[in-house]
Amino acid sequence: MEFLFNTNVQFFILAYLVGGIPFGLLIAKQFAGVDVKASGSGSIGATNVLRVVKESDPALAKKLGAATLVMDALKGILILALAYLVGLSEATLWGIAVLAVIGHCYSPYLGFEGGKGIATGMGVTMFMLPIETIIALVVWFIAAKTIRISSISSLTGLSALVIASFILHPEMPHAPLLLIAFILFYKHVPNIIRVFKGEEKRIV
Repeated sequence: MEFLFNTNVQFFILAYLVGGIPFGLLIAKQFAGVDVKASGSGSIGATNVLRVVKESDPALAKKLGAATLVMDALKGILILALAYLVGLSEATLWGIAVLAVIGHCYSPYLGFEGGKGIATGMGVTMFMLPIETIIALVVWFIAAKTIRISSISSLTGLSALVIASFILHPEMPHAPLLLIAFILFYKHVPNIIRVFKGEEKRIV
């Protein structure tokens, strides 16, 4: 059990546990009285919070969706910021980033189920690769306004981020970023299938 006293290990565990906090589920239950796990797509992310709460209160839905987005992003950023202040290595920071995303997507508080991971992924990459993430957000915004399908817009932005990282930082170890991207794409497989079937809902 001595490994638990290792600072890196402690931050890895913290990243997973904090990353797993289902803010969307908690916020929607507290302020709208709805269970997003049992409604809409069943996801705990901002998009489903917006979709489910919008059925009863459109104005509140926007607030709760935004709050979910911010909280899901911050839970990755705050652990990384703390680890950076402690002086942990870049490799350890990337490990923390990956585990925060895994925590959100496979939450220990929800039977290892969770959200799609886009907001948490955006948060950790904003800390690790700010320029690439800003590029991704611009691409996501354009896609969201034109394609108007949340999942495709998110994955388009994610793809732009990965491509930009190879162009702007070809020397960096890309394995952690590619692992994050793989997890996020994997979590969106049902959405991709629905897109091909013409069943994926558009943003309205």
